[in-house]
Amino acid sequence: MTTLAETPTTLAGTPTTPAARSIARPQYSHRQILVIMSGLMLGMLLAALDQTIVSTALTRISVDFHRTDLYSWVVTSYLLTSTASTPLYGKISDLYGRKTIFQVAIVIFLIGSALCGLSQSMFQLIIFRGIQGLGAGGLLSLALAIVGDVIPPRQRGRYQGYFGAVFAMSSVLGPLVGGILVDNASWRWVFYVNIPIGIIALVVINRVLRISYERVHAKIDVAGALLMVGGVSLVLIAVQNVGQQGRITPTTLFLGILGVLLFLAFLGWETRASEPLLPLRLFRNPIFRISSALCFISGIVIFGGVIFLPQYMQTVRGVDPTMSGLRLTPMLGGVLIASITTGRLVSRFGRYRGFVISGTFVLAVGVLLLSTLKVDTGWWVLSGTIFILGTGLGLFMQTTVLATQNSVDPRDMGTATSAVTFFRTLGGAIGASVLGAILIAYERGHTGSSIAKYGPTLGSKEAFTHGITQAYLWLIPVAIIGFAVSFRLREMKLRGDGGPSATVGGPGHDGTDHDGTDADGSDPAGYRPAVFS
Repeated sequence: MTTLAETPTTLAGTPTTPAARSIARPQYSHRQILVIMSGLMLGMLLAALDQTIVSTALTRISVDFHRTDLYSWVVTSYLLTSTASTPLYGKISDLYGRKTIFQVAIVIFLIGSALCGLSQSMFQLIIFRGIQGLGAGGLLSLALAIVGDVIPPRQRGRYQGYFGAVFAMSSVLGPLVGGILVDNASWRWVFYVNIPIGIIALVVINRVLRISYERVHAKIDVAGALLMVGGVSLVLIAVQNVGQQGRITPTTLFLGILGVLLFLAFLGWETRASEPLLPLRLFRNPIFRISSALCFISGIVIFGGVIFLPQYMQTVRGVDPTMSGLRLTPMLGGVLIASITTGRLVSRFGRYRGFVISGTFVLAVGVLLLSTLKVDTGWWVLSGTIFILGTGLGLFMQTTVLATQNSVDPRDMGTATSAVTFFRTLGGAIGASVLGAILIAYERGHTGSSIAKYGPTLGSKEAFTHGITQAYLWLIPVAIIGFAVSFRLREMKLRGDGGPSATVGGPGHDGTDHDGTDADGSDPAGYRPAVFS
């Protein structure tokens, strides 16, 4: 009979069971890993790209369908389903294997893309965009979870840096590719372009990826899923309405309150469910808890900081959609340099906490500089500002995912990865809508005085610039909070394989050595390394 003292534990203090023990990780060559990464990155690029690529096509779409009142729902429906489905994919993939579920997500996304291109009305397009989002939720979260299955944490940093670059690249390529397709072909090609890329990703994953997993006989938490999807959807709809209308209506307030109540009911249900969708025990893990908070905050800053820049360039600086996308390339350069360099350094030295702290600091500096935008800000100044923003993102965005994966039991890899991805996406949705409402409110309040002072043309530009800088001013304290929270992230030795390692640093660094023990040789209380067969 095994006593409690003999039972291996995870960072969160949850005993493992034979079913929860890790399966031997297949050994891949560096070349095979690169091929697998290419398939995964193509899948992630599809989902991330479609968050922004449609923005340049919305005007043409709404004119073609004569429904300018519904154009924002083309974005909202995708955002709702992709955000709400992310945790579902994590749990399902833990039960039935990530390769199969990732392929299913690609197929759903491609079906949705084809249907979007064939849409004959705005209502059809909104529904089909929702189908697209259902697939995207899996692409965004499972790509990172599969990396956790294929590569040990100590080597994972060098590869995960590329995913951060892909995620940021989509913010730049989306408006650029969308503008080119709309100007030279048709808005329908904004959706059709996904199909050949998705097929390539599907073939690569099917032929190369081999993941062993232990089939677990368990049930899906249907009640929890319905409560979570309902709560998140209603909250996002309420936030979107505030962003579109610039004020809180009784209907919006009702939807928001109902959404919060449903989400609270979801949390209550998860404490009693036999197979919870989001095991609340994960939040006893301090690394998961802090990483989730950082992902939520970074989502607000990423989407809030970037989404209005193409608008500023087109509305204030008078450039076309294609050129506005090109003007964002310095941010891509910052992300590429920082994420790839960070990934290699994390793999070499086995430490990640310093990159998270420095990344959140650089990000806060970037937001502060954005708040100083003017109508005539020089292009070199603007390019330098968004380069700094990209550098901050590259330093820590994927590092928080790595820290989470390194700290949880392998049985929770998919669930934990999907959870932090979910918090980032949720933060982005809320940030974009709330900051959009702030921008609109300040722009409207400043338009009259600006036109009176500068004339209709320059006055309108001045009013929009005032609105966007005020939105960025509200974003500064959020970024500062992220910097403060980053100091609470504990450092754990990156394991070569197997279970979570012991804590090797953190706030105060309580004398913990690199081997996971205290200076006197004892394990830090509550942080014994897990043992896996």
